[in-house]
Amino acid sequence: MLPDLNRPFALLRREGRDVVEVLAGTVETVESLADIPSESLSLVPFRQVRERGFECVDDGTPLSVLRISARSSCPVSDFLAVLPAGPVSLRDGAFDVSDDEYASIVSEVLRDEIGRGEGSNFVIHRVFTADVDGDPVAAALAVYRRLLERERGAYWTFLVHTGERTLVGATPERHVSVEDGLVMMNPISGTFRHPGGVPDKEAVLRFLADRKEIDELSMVLDEELKMMATVATEGGQVIGPYLKEMAHLVHTEYLLAGRSALDVRDVLRETMFAPTVVGSPIENACRVVARHERRGRGYYGAVLALIGTDEAGRQTLDAPILIRTAEISSAGRLRVPVGATLVRHSTPEGEVRETHTKAAGVLTALGLGAAAASGPVPAAPLLAADPAVQGALVARNATLAPFWLQDHHTRSLATPALAGRRVLIVDAEDTFTGMLHHQLRILGLDVVLQKYTAVTTLDGYDLVVLGPGPGDPRRVEEPKMAAMRAVAEQLLDSGTPTLAVCLGHQLLSGLLGLPLRRKANPYQGMQRDIVFFGRPTTVGFYSTFTATHPDDRFSSAYGEVELSRDPANGDVHALRGPTFAGVQFHPESVLSYDGIDLLRGLLTTLLPAPAVS
Repeated sequence: MLPDLNRPFALLRREGRDVVEVLAGTVETVESLADIPSESLSLVPFRQVRERGFECVDDGTPLSVLRISARSSCPVSDFLAVLPAGPVSLRDGAFDVSDDEYASIVSEVLRDEIGRGEGSNFVIHRVFTADVDGDPVAAALAVYRRLLERERGAYWTFLVHTGERTLVGATPERHVSVEDGLVMMNPISGTFRHPGGVPDKEAVLRFLADRKEIDELSMVLDEELKMMATVATEGGQVIGPYLKEMAHLVHTEYLLAGRSALDVRDVLRETMFAPTVVGSPIENACRVVARHERRGRGYYGAVLALIGTDEAGRQTLDAPILIRTAEISSAGRLRVPVGATLVRHSTPEGEVRETHTKAAGVLTALGLGAAAASGPVPAAPLLAADPAVQGALVARNATLAPFWLQDHHTRSLATPALAGRRVLIVDAEDTFTGMLHHQLRILGLDVVLQKYTAVTTLDGYDLVVLGPGPGDPRRVEEPKMAAMRAVAEQLLDSGTPTLAVCLGHQLLSGLLGLPLRRKANPYQGMQRDIVFFGRPTTVGFYSTFTATHPDDRFSSAYGEVELSRDPANGDVHALRGPTFAGVQFHPESVLSYDGIDLLRGLLTTLLPAPAVS
């Protein structure tokens, strides 16, 4: 029943299946995702994010591929009987980065990155290391037995042995899967810890009502919707939220679904990697992580990728995130990476504690903690079906954009006045532009998306959208800010209809003469009620900076400008003038309840219907 332990193999228990899949074959190293063959299981390292043009510290971790030559399955209960049950002991355990050094890194990220508008959240990791006594593969099999016996709710419970290393873990999170052309992603955020058994219902309800937890899940939902807008023909539909209950943890999660005709390797490439383990916006988050971690991530935060074909010959992909995983080298060296998500209200001391808690939790789940129990866990009732819990989950969607919650086929929003009009979206390194691209197409526009470095001409477009992006708009000497300002100035001078979003709005505001200031409390992933030119609405902000003005109108070199602003402090939420409009919030965000309607209203004003000859 067990494979040959002297050759590469993998053991998988996938969610919803009461069997262990046993895969065996040969292992090879390939350079890129395009080189991954079908009928294979790949260990994709974080360094592959370079294939998206994103930065990372290249540590040389291989993209290892298990070519599957034999596969079988066995009921979990039968498989447990052949797995070793002995304890696994560790020696000389410690973090690779000290508490003081990690606290210093957290302080730098909060001050220099989040504080300067470089993103809404960033995940900084550290690694618990130790030596495993005895045979490394036997130790990994004992850990795997414990996970099969005692963990619940995992997406994959797995052990992969390549010869050089063994990875064993229970990951809660599907990153991306493809089956019959249906792409699914699974953003998870929010963690409630409990000692085991059934968690206290009232405590779970308080967790579900916690604004911080709600905001953090919404942020990763937005970030993965950006990816779905790129790989799925009709964008992604949001399904959920759901409660994911594990042995000692409860999470909240959504599912995203969309149809795609892309090769599964391209789907995998365009979704590297989950914002829950990197940050957002994803491109700059990779840059920030590389700058502050200053070392490679190995396989942490990347994926396993099982690629095959179904009975009809269609491609399949199943790729869970590599978290809650131990890596054991052939020499018996253990690595357990853990990360803390840094947001505007993080503290260095709190995040140091978080990494200790996570490491202890992973080690306990793996059976490697000092107080780890053994033996199977009795089945326990779940809270997910409780009416009060269901009600609390449903309530989370009350202020989210119905556009993203609807089935794709119900999005019949084409607007005759906009049909066929050509639009250029200028991307300033935030793939919210992918969601904008999708919504503008739904409204009937002919849309071109270009990165700011690739824009060569503004001619031939009926409207240009200056997109969002990270950074301090006041640093006009920086290359990106200078380039975006130059585009905005050219549009104002030519009278080309212009819509500016977030960073684009800030740069437009500066050219119109409005002062820009850094907010004392950044609005990164914040949902707020505002009055939008007389219309009450709920919108999502991802901003550290804002334009300000004491009045609702002012005269600029480009004509009269009307403002939608906060009367308490003058923060400008939106502006509109003769040929331009700007919004500080993100109308495309899932946090903007009627964002698609606000977007349509702005566009129909900027692009009046062509005269009928």
